[in-house]
Order: sequence, then structure tokens, then C-alpha cells
Amino acid sequence: MSNKSQQILIIDDELSMRKLLELMLSKEGYKVSCAENGKTAISMINKKDFDLLLCDIKLGDISGLYVLRAAKKQNQNTVVIMISAYASAETAVEAMNEGAYDYVPKPFDIEELKQTIKNALDLKTIEHEKEIIDSELKKNLHFGMIVGNSPRMLHVYDMVRQVAKTKTNILISGESGTGKELIARAIHEQSSRRDGHFVAINCGGIPETLMESELFGHKKGSFTGATHDKKGLFKIADKGTIFLDEIGEFSLPIQVKLLRVIQERVFKEVGGNEDVSVDIRIISATNKRLEDEVVAGNFREDLFYRLNVIEIKMPPLRERKNDIRALAQHFLEKYSKEMDKKITKVSSYAIDLLQKYDFPGNIRELENLLERSVALSNTNIILPESLVISIHKRRWIEGIKDKRFDLDEVSRGVSLDAILEKIERAYIEKALDCSDGNKNKAASLLGINLRSLRYRFEKLGIEK
Repeated sequence: MSNKSQQILIIDDELSMRKLLELMLSKEGYKVSCAENGKTAISMINKKDFDLLLCDIKLGDISGLYVLRAAKKQNQNTVVIMISAYASAETAVEAMNEGAYDYVPKPFDIEELKQTIKNALDLKTIEHEKEIIDSELKKNLHFGMIVGNSPRMLHVYDMVRQVAKTKTNILISGESGTGKELIARAIHEQSSRRDGHFVAINCGGIPETLMESELFGHKKGSFTGATHDKKGLFKIADKGTIFLDEIGEFSLPIQVKLLRVIQERVFKEVGGNEDVSVDIRIISATNKRLEDEVVAGNFREDLFYRLNVIEIKMPPLRERKNDIRALAQHFLEKYSKEMDKKITKVSSYAIDLLQKYDFPGNIRELENLLERSVALSNTNIILPESLVISIHKRRWIEGIKDKRFDLDEVSRGVSLDAILEKIERAYIEKALDCSDGNKNKAASLLGINLRSLRYRFEKLGIEK
């Protein structure tokens, strides 16, 4: 949807503010209307659908929150952004509980406000498209707990759809925490083996001395402590799927035995003389480059080619940042339910903060962060100050502190705003460290007043 077809209603009792916003947004190509008070705005909303409302919280006649409720009652899909010089965390929570997309405190940065409006309208379009995509996926494929609709993930879903129908061995590669086991489960659940067991094995989590017994089972008396027959995990997975997570951790002797199972679908139990036959599908996963392990002599080449008939590559979270909003909301709902808390939303400012972080631990790290934030939150909205991200901020700052400017980057195109924001954030965090969190001292070290420092807290989403 182009800007020219998007309708915005500005609601503010200050004429100068209305004129400023109208001029600014008209230049961006939006169709802009204005209302000088709440009653006029409600009358306009009842007669016409607007894509977005930019509404002051304090109006001359009625509260902006009242206008928000009326707008949502008229059309639940209308995006509402609240603005105010008097906004507090409590006001923001109340506004977002009523369905506001976000709140922007005055004085605001014009470029930042334009970006917030663009993000809000883009999200509206994306959510509409996602409803269509989700509807299609639900008709054809249930992905269980997998969340995300970025292009990289849609490609993965398409691969799952195709390989689930086959009997082929699958290798899922990707960094730790990217959701490899979820993909393996999705393949199993969509296959003809769905009624059989899905047996997941952490190849690095079983001691080498117990590995053969755990995988293939043993006979009573075959070694000290073997007081009874034990069925191995491969036998338990018969007629189903076995998932070998971190396959690169297997020792070479175990690799030899695994190769026979893959080739012949038979093995011998520890202490047993007879072959045990199994009908299994093997899905393996690795966070290593197995090709490099083969070259280094740590992984058998013949086994590598047997396992890697079809490879599914899981993208790291830093390459699918558009999925962070959906993932964060998913984990919020999960842990709010587990902890019996009524936390309903992650604010867009908090999402922006999360999207600026690269998450080396991927989805697992994001989940851990949301779990801790839900546990420690005292509000029913996750605001930037609710995020438990001090560890991550230190990582950002260390990365920025050691950065050297590469002016040659300019010829390839850069985001000056993003560069300046990183620098500003790093200096503010350092000033807070030097002043033991005393904001007055931090402001003095930075050569700004306390009000200016607080504004930057709001703008950058820094914990107060």
C-alpha cells in the first residue's frame, strides 16, 4: 500500500502542533485530516475509516484515551499512536491496554515520529498478509510451535512441506538456538510416521562410555551394572523418527556403528549376537560445518554423505529480525500463562530495542530474555524499562567502544542515524557507569541537562 492511499487523522488541541504534523505528513505523501478536539475527532471517525490516528492524550474537551476507545470500537484495525508531553509509564500501559500501537512523548524527534508511523502502517499491512499466509499454512501444514513469517522461514516451511512426504535422511544445519529440533518435529508430524515415536537424542549429552548402550540397548550381564535387558533408543524409535542433535559430537567408533544402521537398518545390542532390525527415519542436526570436520578427520566422509541427502539451513535470528515481534509476543503469552500474569503486549519501543540486538544465542536467548522480563515485570505491558537486558547492553557497548570508523563505508551507503544512535547510547551508558547510576552526575559528565538526558532515555529506550 502506498502512502497516497493511507489516511491519517491528527487530533490535537494546539493549532501549531496540528499544522506542524499536517505539513510533515502531507510531505510524506499521506492523506491528512485534522481535528481540534476529541468530540470532533469521534464524529469524523464515525463517518470515515482512517488507517492511523495520531492523538494527543490531553485534549481540551475529552481525554485522548476516550477517543482511542471510540476509534477501536468503530474499527478494531485502526492504528492509534498517542502523543503527550505528560505521558507516564502508567498512561502508556493504559493506552496500550486499550489497543494503542504506541505512545510518543513530547518533545519528539520528527524523523523518529515519521519512522514510528511508517512502522505502524507497515505492521498493519504485514499482519494482514500474515493472516493470509497463516491461513494457507494451516490448510496445508501445521508447524506446531514454529513462529515466524520472514522470507527465510517461509523457504524453510516450503522445504519441510516437500521433505515430509519422503523417506530421505535430512540434515538440519544452523547455529545453536535457531530451532532445529522444532523443524525436525514438524517433518515427523507431517510424515506418514506421525503415529510413531519421535525420539530426540542430544549426541553431546551422553557420556562416551554409555553411548552404545543408550543408542542400541544391551543384554543383561553384558557389563558391570547391566542387571536387566535394556531397549535402545533406536529400537524405541522403530516405525517413527530418530533425531540426532549435534551429530558432529559422535566419536569415530560410534560413527562406524551408526553408518551400518543407516545402510542396513540393523544393529547389535551390547552383549547381543543377533541383528535387531528397525524401520526408522533419521534426521540429524549440527551447529558445525561438517564438511570442515570431514577434512579435519573428525567425521567420516561416507557417513556425512549418508546423512546429508537433503540439507535444511536454519537462519540465525539476526537474519530474520522481522520475526522478533511475533516471537517476543509468543514467548510473552507462554510465560505469562505459566506465571499466571496478565501481561498482554510488548511495546513497539521495546521491540525496536530487541531488533537492534544481534542475539548470538538466537531464539533460545530471546526466549530466556522474555521469560526473565515477564517474571520481573510489575506492569501488564513490557516497556523498554521492563526488559532485563543489562548483560546485552554491555555487549553492545563493548562492541561500539572498540569500533573504528571506516569512512570508506559511505561510498557503499550507510545509515548515519543508526551510527549516531549507537555512539550516543554508548556514551550515555558509560556516563551512567562512571556515575554509579546517578543521572545528575551522568548528565554533567555529558555536558547536558537532566531533562535532555531523560529525553534521550526515552528516545533510545535506555533503562532508567
